[in-house]
Amino acid sequence: MKYHIVTFGCAQNVADSERIAAGYEGRGYKKAKLIKDADVVVINTCMIRESAENRVYGLVKNLSKLKTENFKFKIVVTGCMVGMAVREKTGKMLALFKKKLPEVDEFLPIEEVGFDHAPLRGDAKHALVPISNGCNNFCTYCVVPFTRGREVSRPFEEIIAECMELAKSGYTHITLVGQNVNSYGADIVNTGVKPVYVKHLGRLRIPTLFPQLLEEICRIKGIKLIDFISSNPWDFSDDLIDVIAKNPNVSRQIHLPVQSGDNKILRKMNRWYTRDEYIKLIAKLKSKINTIQLSTDIIVGFPGETEEQFQNTVDLCKKAGFYKAYISVYSDRPLTTAHKIYKDDVPHSKKKRRWKFLEDLINKPNLVKKQ
Repeated sequence: MKYHIVTFGCAQNVADSERIAAGYEGRGYKKAKLIKDADVVVINTCMIRESAENRVYGLVKNLSKLKTENFKFKIVVTGCMVGMAVREKTGKMLALFKKKLPEVDEFLPIEEVGFDHAPLRGDAKHALVPISNGCNNFCTYCVVPFTRGREVSRPFEEIIAECMELAKSGYTHITLVGQNVNSYGADIVNTGVKPVYVKHLGRLRIPTLFPQLLEEICRIKGIKLIDFISSNPWDFSDDLIDVIAKNPNVSRQIHLPVQSGDNKILRKMNRWYTRDEYIKLIAKLKSKINTIQLSTDIIVGFPGETEEQFQNTVDLCKKAGFYKAYISVYSDRPLTTAHKIYKDDVPHSKKKRRWKFLEDLINKPNLVKKQ
C-alpha cells in the first residue's frame, strides 16, 4: 500500500505532515511520489483564508476520479478544516464539510496523530520542531483558536531530547514551531524551570519558558542555527532579546507579525499593542542584536480600514525597514469575532491595490537585490 500527502498552509502543518507520514510508514505503507500511484491520499488542510479552503474542494473533486480506477483508493482530510469542524459544538460544520466533500473517506483530527514515531523529515540538515499547538490570543480575524484549540505546550524535556537526537543524527538547523512560540510554557510552569513573566501594558501578563528553552537548545553541540516562528510582539520579553543577543547560533532573521500600523485597526483586531509600542520593540531589538533583519505579516482591507489607516501601515513599514512581508487581503472566516461583528466592507479592488502597494514597497526591492 502506498500513501501520498498534500500539505496546505504554514510550517506547523508541514511538521504535522511529517508526523502523519511517519505514522503511515510505521504501518508498512510506502510513499508514492505521484498522487495517481497512491492508495491513500491525505490532505492536510488550512483554513486561514477562504482561498486555501477552496483549493481543498478543488483537489478532492479532482481526486474523486481516481476512485473509479483504484477500488482501494481512499481520501483522508485532516488539519485545520477538520480541527474547526470537530470543535464546533453543534456538529453543523462537520455535517456541512461531509456534504460538500462526499468523496472523502475519513476526516482525521490532527490530535489523533501523536508523537509515537520520529517525524519523516524532508530535509537531512534542517528540522521543524513543534513546541506547542493552539493559541489563546483570539485575534478577531484568526481561526487558529477554533482550528487548533487552546495552546498546549509540549514537555520541556521532550523538546530538548528531540533536539539532542537531531544533533546526533547530523541536523545543524532547527526551527522551533508554534502559533505563538514566545508564550511557550504558560501551561506547564511547574517544571522546575523558573519562568519569565512578560510585562505588558504595565502589568505581568503570562509566565513563559521560551527564553530558557531557546538557551538550552543553543547549548546543544552541533546545532549551528536556530530560528523560530511565529512570535507575538506583546510577548517578546527583554529576557528573550538577551538570549538571542548573546547566542550567535540564533538566527538574526526574526519574524514579528504587525498586521496593521493603525491603532484603531489594531484594537479591532484584538492585537495588544500600539504602533508606537511595536516601533519601540523594533528599536530595542536593533540596538541589542547586530545585523538583525525583521520580517512580518500584514493584513490589508480589514473591515472599516480607511485610506488614512492604510497609510499609517505604510508609514510603519517605512520606519521598520522589513526585509520581507507576508501580505494578505482580509478574508472573512467563520466563527471569528470579526465575522460576527464586522461587515467585510472594503471593496476587493481596494484590497488588491493596497496589497500591491505594500508588495512593491517591501518585497520587490528585496527581489531586485537578490537578482
